[in-house]
Parts: sequence; structure tokens; C-alpha cells
Amino acid sequence: MKGFFLKAACFWTFSILNCGPIMAQIVDLHSETPYKKIFVHTDNFGASYLEILEESYPKLKTDSLRFSMLNDLAYYWHTRNLVKAMVFTQEGLDLSRKKKDLLWEGRFQITQGAIFLRMEKLDDAQVVLEAAKDKVQESDLAFLNTQLGYVYERRGQLDKAADYALVSLHLGEKRNDAKAIALAYSDLSNLFWKQSKFETGLEYGLKSLKVFEQRGITDLDYDFTLYVVGNNYLGMGEYEKAKQYYEHSLVIGERYGFYNNLSDVYISLTDLYAYLGEFTKAGEAGRKALKYAELLENEFMVMRSWLSLGKLQNLQGDHGTAITSLQKSIAVATVNFGDEFYLSQVYQALGKAYAGNQDYQRAYLAFAQYDTLKNKIFTAEADQRTSRLRTEFDLANKEGTILLQETLIKKQRARQTLIILIAALLLLLLLLSYKAIQNKFKVNRILQRQNEEKAFLLKEIHHRVKNNLEIVSSLLSLQSAQIHDSDVLEAMRESQHRVHSMGMIHQKLYMGENLAAVEMKDYFGHLGDYIINAFGAEDRITLKVDMDSLELDVDMAIPVGLIVNELLTNALKHAFPNARKGKITIGLREMGKKLRLDVIDDGVGKIMESKMQGTGFGTQLIEILTKQLDGKMFLNINKGTAVSIQFELHKAA
Repeated sequence: MKGFFLKAACFWTFSILNCGPIMAQIVDLHSETPYKKIFVHTDNFGASYLEILEESYPKLKTDSLRFSMLNDLAYYWHTRNLVKAMVFTQEGLDLSRKKKDLLWEGRFQITQGAIFLRMEKLDDAQVVLEAAKDKVQESDLAFLNTQLGYVYERRGQLDKAADYALVSLHLGEKRNDAKAIALAYSDLSNLFWKQSKFETGLEYGLKSLKVFEQRGITDLDYDFTLYVVGNNYLGMGEYEKAKQYYEHSLVIGERYGFYNNLSDVYISLTDLYAYLGEFTKAGEAGRKALKYAELLENEFMVMRSWLSLGKLQNLQGDHGTAITSLQKSIAVATVNFGDEFYLSQVYQALGKAYAGNQDYQRAYLAFAQYDTLKNKIFTAEADQRTSRLRTEFDLANKEGTILLQETLIKKQRARQTLIILIAALLLLLLLLSYKAIQNKFKVNRILQRQNEEKAFLLKEIHHRVKNNLEIVSSLLSLQSAQIHDSDVLEAMRESQHRVHSMGMIHQKLYMGENLAAVEMKDYFGHLGDYIINAFGAEDRITLKVDMDSLELDVDMAIPVGLIVNELLTNALKHAFPNARKGKITIGLREMGKKLRLDVIDDGVGKIMESKMQGTGFGTQLIEILTKQLDGKMFLNINKGTAVSIQFELHKAA
């Protein structure tokens, strides 16, 4: 949030200075472009903007411009008053049907679906959105699918919601539509937050903000994404960062009058201040959340506002008042309310309130209702589907990890198969080259084509090897989530790190220009960052890669990478106890015809003697790999731990 306060000051200054000329900037009936669309051509969404649209759209002679302005009028009223927004939407539907304009009828139906959604009329929203699909253009479909995803999200069907987010992403990429891409990332961030996968949610939220900021327009969805990122930070316990994103969102929401986003943020601020023990501020935030929800006439927001106040009152020990607030929340959430995620939270808080009031029978019933709703939402199928969807997102953008394969044994067999395939392909290339000699006129063209095919195939092979390794890593991660034995869990995680270190080698090969060698300085930096982040030690451990650029062939790079992985893991496990801060230095240098690898930490020392605390497999692996390289290992534990390994240069493992 660097520069947050400067941005906030700029927003308010801009609003004051531009209030007067907004009419001329938005609507000029004598211009070739009489209507500058808000949040497309400009972000000057002043206080009188909606009044200007309401006054201007009947004067337009062109139907398409009139429909466009009327649709914007309807859509942006839904951020302030849902009933009024629906009036304008119905007028747009009536006019478009009278003119027999199917395209604009479909677009007004999308807007109507968004309004139904916020009125918690989920079935009505789904019906009009599905009806609009065959009427609108491809450019409208990403936003349509986003709204359908919201419908399933509100119903608690997070897996289906994620499916629609993926469809929106593919449509955005196909059309190079930055906003559609940003919205898809934002939706995925929100879905992972609802599943309490806060780190993953934060990752996609920050990616969404980056795309939004590259567009250079501050709009409703950018404002909402700031709120979602704040929620993920709040879930991770990083309260100050969460507060910064919430405050940034409030500045935008208050400037533009986004009542729905303001209510959202104040609900989260109620929880944040409650966690910090600042109950007075929490109460003020809860009342503001309720105020904006009632101005919007949005029952979903009203219900959540009473929920936030009830949770706060529970923390204050005022269980009687909490019961009243939570019962108001349930009263708003009718049978057709739809959003089982928040409704489950209400019953959980109500159970705590009854228990605090010593009414254990009602507490039991409330907790039973909470369990029922929670089990509907957080199913194993939904969790697995959203996990698979993350894989599909990462594949589409060539980032992250892949979650598809089954076991480490399958990975090893797949690698052997690939090696055989490489040999067969190389043999085929040699045979083709031999035949090409018979025709001198064609030799250059054939050789050139073969070289291009070879390069492509090698890149593809390295890419697939890397993918298979990451699949195994991801499966180990999924399996780890179901393991409760700490020793087994540690072994699984260490195996995951080893697989990842090998995968990074193949990633460097297929992404680099040299298909046979890996640049080790950059590789060590990425490997070190990955291991440190995996241990959650990025705030206290500094990594330094002290070496010049140096390339190694893949047969040497893989065992060297595994050795560094084990030494880093051993250092992070044993060298810095009790959250001690420190530094780890990695170096690899040529010494004549030899190479020397150094891994040095300034920790407590003697970490190599700690192998008996675990399985000792890591230390055995280092010894085996060192012998495989015909190397010798030297250990110094006087100040921290320094491990040096010398081995022959350019000798394949």
C-alpha cells in the first residue's frame, strides 16, 4: 500500500476540483461522441452524475446511445438504491423490446440479473442471465458469466462459481479484455477466502489489483477487489495490512457513493476492530455498515451487518444483545435468501451467544443448524474442484503449480519413458539427416527444419517433465493436508521440496535460450526463496547468492540443486531456533577444473548433527549425491554452519 495516503488525497482533491465541469465532461449532445462512458473513458463519477444521465438520455436521438446511457444509469443506481435501479432497468427492457432490439434487451437483462442478485432473488437472477446469453455479443459474455458465478457463490456452490470465473477468464484472454481478466482473478480470490485458503486468495487478489491498476481507471470492481484483498490479510492475521486496504477501499467508495462496497468494508472493519479489542471503533463500523445497507435496501448487506454486530457483542460478553442482533439477521435471511455461507456464520455466532447466556439447549440447536449449513458449502467435491480450477488458471497463465498426477513412482516412470522418447527422437533425427545428404539441393532446408523441430521437442519435453514434477509436488501437498502424524507430514513436505527443486531445473531449461544448461545463480535465488517461503521464514531469514553467473548441464544441475535444497532445509529446521533471525549464503565457483559449492549460515551451529531428530534421510541423500559427483564434503561449525563440497567440473552424474 505504498503511497496510499497520497492516493487518498488525490481522490478527494480531484472530486472537489472537477465537480463543476462534470456535465460537459460526461454529456455533450453537440459533440461527435456525445457520451463519455463512466469507468471506460473517464472515472469522473461525481455526485451529480446519475442526475445528468437521467436528464440527458431522453434527449438522445440514437437508440444505441440512449440504451447505453439508460443501462449505465440503471447499473450504477444499483450501487446506491436497488429499487430505483430496477425501475430504470425495466424501462430499458420495455424500450428495447418495443424497438425489437435483442442485443440491448439482453444487456438490460444482464443488468437486471445483477440487481436481482443483490436483492437476493437468486432464481430470478439466474433465469434472466441465462435468457440473455443468446442475445448479447461475445464482448458481453465475460460480465454475464461473472454475474452467474455470483449467483452460485451466494448459494454456497463454490465449485460452480469457480467454473464461471474460469469461463470469464478464458473469454477475457481471448479478447484481450483486461477488466474481464481482473474480475476473474478477483472472483477466485473471494472464493478461496470463503474456503479459508487465505494465502491463495491473497495471491489472486493482488494479481487482480495489478491488472486493474494497469487499466488506470478506479471503478466499482477495483474498489471491491481492495476489500477482498483486505479480507485475505485479515484471515491471515495481518491486521495492519488489512486495515490499509480497507481504508483505500473506503476512500473510493465514499467518493463515488458505492454503498454496497462501503457496507462490505465496514462489516469487515467491525470484525477487524473486534479482533484488536477496539470495541468502540468496531461498534461504529457496524452501525455504518447497517446504515449503508439500509440506504441500498439490500437485505444481504443488512443481514451481514447484524451478523457483524452480533459477533462483536459476543466478544464483549453482551450475549443477550448479541442474541437480539443475530435473530434480526436470521429474520432478514428468509427461506429464499440463498447465501448459506453467511447464514451458517449467523447460527455459529448464535450458538456462542446462547451458550454464553447459559441457554445450552438453544445453543445446541443453533450449532446443529450451523453444522448442517457448513456441510452443504464446504464439501470435499467443492474443495477439490476449486483446487483443480486453480491448476487450470495457472496453466492458462504459465504460472504456479499443477495438481493432477498421483504418486512419486508414477513421476519416475514417466521420466524414464520421456528419456526413451528423447533417444528415439534423436535417432529419428539422425536417420533423417543421413537421408538428407542424398539430396544436396534440399539439405540446408531439411536440416534447418529438423533443428527447429528438435528445439521445440526438447523444450516441450522439459516443459512436460517440469509439469509432471509439479503435479507430484501438488499431490504431495494435497496428501499432506490429510496427514496428522507430524513425522510423516514433515517427510511428505521435504519430499515435495525435493521434487520442486528438480522441477525448477526443467523450468529454467524450457524457458531459457540454452536447452542443455542451467544458469545456477538465478536458480539458487528462486530455490532459496521457495524454501524460505515454505518455512514461513521470509521475514527473519535473509538469503544471499554470492557467485557469478555460471551454467551447468542438466545432469550436474539436478544433483547440485538437490544438495542445496537439503542444506537449506536443514539450516531452516535447526540453525535458527526460537524464531531467530539470520542469513544464509550460497556460492558456487570454479576452481581450476573443479567446482566448489558453499552453503553457509550464521545460526547456532552443529545443524548437521541434528539428523537423529528426524529420519536422517536428508543427510544420507547429501552423502549419496556428493559421491555421485565424485566430490568431497567439508564441514565447519565454529560460527554457524559452513558446508563446502568440491567436485569435478562438467562431470555428469
